[in-house]
Amino acid sequence: MNHVQLLLIAKYIHRKQRDSSTAVFREFESSEVKTETDVLDQLMDILQNDISGSTTRRKYQVFVTGGVGPGVTSSLFQTVFDQDYTLQTANPMFDVTFGLSVSSSLITASYTDATTGKSYYPSQSVMMREKTDIYKLFAQTLLGDAASEFQLTSGSTTITVREPLFICFKRLIMRDRIKRETFGIRLMQTASLVSGAGTGAKIFTDVGASANKELSYGGQVSTVVDSGNTTYPVGLLYTDRGVLVLDTQRAFYSGSMTGTIDAVNAAGTVAFSGLLNQFLVSASIDDILDHMCSVRFSNSANTAIVFQNETIINSTLFFCKFDADEFNYSSNPTYIDANNRIVVIDPGQEESQRAFSFITSVGGYDVHDNLLWVAKLSRPILKDSQRSFVIRTRIDY
Repeated sequence: MNHVQLLLIAKYIHRKQRDSSTAVFREFESSEVKTETDVLDQLMDILQNDISGSTTRRKYQVFVTGGVGPGVTSSLFQTVFDQDYTLQTANPMFDVTFGLSVSSSLITASYTDATTGKSYYPSQSVMMREKTDIYKLFAQTLLGDAASEFQLTSGSTTITVREPLFICFKRLIMRDRIKRETFGIRLMQTASLVSGAGTGAKIFTDVGASANKELSYGGQVSTVVDSGNTTYPVGLLYTDRGVLVLDTQRAFYSGSMTGTIDAVNAAGTVAFSGLLNQFLVSASIDDILDHMCSVRFSNSANTAIVFQNETIINSTLFFCKFDADEFNYSSNPTYIDANNRIVVIDPGQEESQRAFSFITSVGGYDVHDNLLWVAKLSRPILKDSQRSFVIRTRIDY
């Protein structure tokens, strides 16, 4: 136990302790307690090769079809890490997935079974039910209604987002929220790659979000626009939730694409050649995300996504007063001898030495004498009847 303690609870007892070992308690007055809120900003940037890399992007294979051959196995979403995700030091940065609205023109020739309520789609489409369920999930979370649809406003025109790419930033990097008008994302609008460099690169940002503040069921929301044409919206950024809803129809060109996708046949794959919209229907979610992350973000050390996050720090300040006639004695039993006299430093000075103590810590107690917090001083402070001062303690939460 320290030579002296300051005990602070909702009770005030003060007495000279030459003949007592009872601690001195000091009650806080309303003017001695202040509450305030601060915001800490932190710049975050995500590199393109972290998004495009196969070792930094984790898949979760939870969807498996039946039918001919090995079928189709796919994730419902993928997670992007800041390094090889198998390492213990790897940090998840965001989840990415794709969804379709039931009103999308890409959904054709479907019908719903009146008994089971399940929707059925053409055989050349893959995971359509999962894609629509993902859209409904985000609509319920961000719009408050699974049947609602995300909408963009361009002047007097309202644009419905029916084929969005969802990017959900982790709490680790978005903290309490994303700061308005700090967000930027760099994407390749075409699937063409020339000499390893993506063509048709565009930067989309939430410029103007500080002046045009929008609120929704999901909290604060900013409109993401083309940095070169701020009247052209491409998505929505829910800053409180850390979710980007990117309209693939406006952010990307629907150009020709070629490659191989998973399919239900003996080989398990099939050659694909067609437009982006056909790909969004025929490909599994894993195939779509593999393409978006590896091609649309490209594979380079350039920054792909940047923003400032905000950490809200709530603080309570306690101004602990030490008046001249308070806390000059200690409740430590070693402070006095068997005759209830102060143990002095210099022998023979028992009657003349002024009582003093050294303040080393401050403890906050509730009305039931339960210790709530302890503040340690960087160095002991001498306290006697000729000194009065205030120690400020701060609790952040």
